[in-house]
Amino acid sequence: MLKTCALLTLVATALLAGCGSSTAPTSGYNGSVATVSLAWDFAPNTNHTGIYVAQQQGWYRQNGINLTFIQPGATAPETLVGSGKADFGISFTEAVTSSRSAGVPIVSIAAIIQHNTSELITLKSSGLDTVAKLAGKRYAGFGAPQYEKPVVDQVLSCGGVTNPSFQYVATDFAGLQALESGQFDFAWVFHAYDSIEAQVKGIALNVFPITDYCVPDYYTPVIITSARMIQQHPDVVTRFMKATAEGYTYAIAHPQAAASFLMQGAPAGSFNAGDTTFVSASQSYLSPLYAQGASCWGQQTLANWKNYPRFMYN
Repeated sequence: MLKTCALLTLVATALLAGCGSSTAPTSGYNGSVATVSLAWDFAPNTNHTGIYVAQQQGWYRQNGINLTFIQPGATAPETLVGSGKADFGISFTEAVTSSRSAGVPIVSIAAIIQHNTSELITLKSSGLDTVAKLAGKRYAGFGAPQYEKPVVDQVLSCGGVTNPSFQYVATDFAGLQALESGQFDFAWVFHAYDSIEAQVKGIALNVFPITDYCVPDYYTPVIITSARMIQQHPDVVTRFMKATAEGYTYAIAHPQAAASFLMQGAPAGSFNAGDTTFVSASQSYLSPLYAQGASCWGQQTLANWKNYPRFMYN
């Protein structure tokens, strides 16, 4: 019973983003400037666009925030934020749930996308055109088997596999790269990244959205901070979130301009010269989804936060 309460109570402590503050750009901030850090989850991509927009437009500075970035590395954003080595981070409902159930004091403060756009993919040429055919195949794992395996098992089970099993192999390859290497049969990706990249490259895929296969919808990715940060520096969290919301609200209204801000603001070498078409297509797909069905960007509800933890516990 204690485990049940520990896992399900985490959703009650999540900070549910509201829409009370204006998203109009701030004219200026007269207080002291706070230097804060944000830990990225992956290399720059269109999940991150609003943050780069706000940085490039000077909206963090106008809200009294000097924002620095911690590039992806061996230590997960959840660990960095939970230990106080980063003030904010990009995470996922899966990672927040598993971290909180393990006692890591992180809190989701905004949903970057309102619905889960992730999916399992295979190459069309593989002949693996149903999830039932994925049983026993090689899966390109990204290093989080504690939640990858239960979700993939559920997808296979919902797709008709009586005793779901597959070969889990952790890899540094991105999802599409893993399939192109020939070393893996299927991967779990975000549609806006690998699947759009495949379309731009002319690579035909079989696509299986996970929420079509008995997995509840949930927010992914999300922005996290620590309970300590919220308690000790609520004004900094508020100002950070105001600037971030301005960035994503701009990206919703101006997809192509926002894509340009992303490519300009990312570290040198993040994008190749030929990536403009891919980033543009990805942003066109994702911008309408940032706040789809919500009254503002970033909004979270307790009802949505119950579904995934309950699914994982069961």
